[in-house]
Amino acid sequence: QVRLAESGGASVQTGGSLRLSCQASEYISDYFMGWFRQAPGKEREWVARIDTIGLTYYEDSVEGRFTISKDNSKKTSYLQMSSLKHEDTATYYCAAGVGCAWDYWGQGTQVVVSS
Repeated sequence: QVRLAESGGASVQTGGSLRLSCQASEYISDYFMGWFRQAPGKEREWVARIDTIGLTYYEDSVEGRFTISKDNSKKTSYLQMSSLKHEDTATYYCAAGVGCAWDYWGQGTQVVVSS
């Protein structure tokens, strides 16, 4: 059972930057890691993924603005967010998986983007 804990959420102005962290309870080298978000009144949506060999994938609306990374030695995944927009306001969740499913989830960290 992998436990995930997100941190780094905050209130930020439009155009600003934030880095979210996801601390895992065990080494994550064998897991693909991802970030999801859920805005108020909306479904949870996938944002970014990094697989076990470091390949990254992004949802179209964050491509070029967000960067997912991980440090296996620190058991941590990161989501660097820049050029933040109001529509990026959401609770952001970290997830980890092996194979074809997201098996483990964090509790979320809130990001509010305002002008």
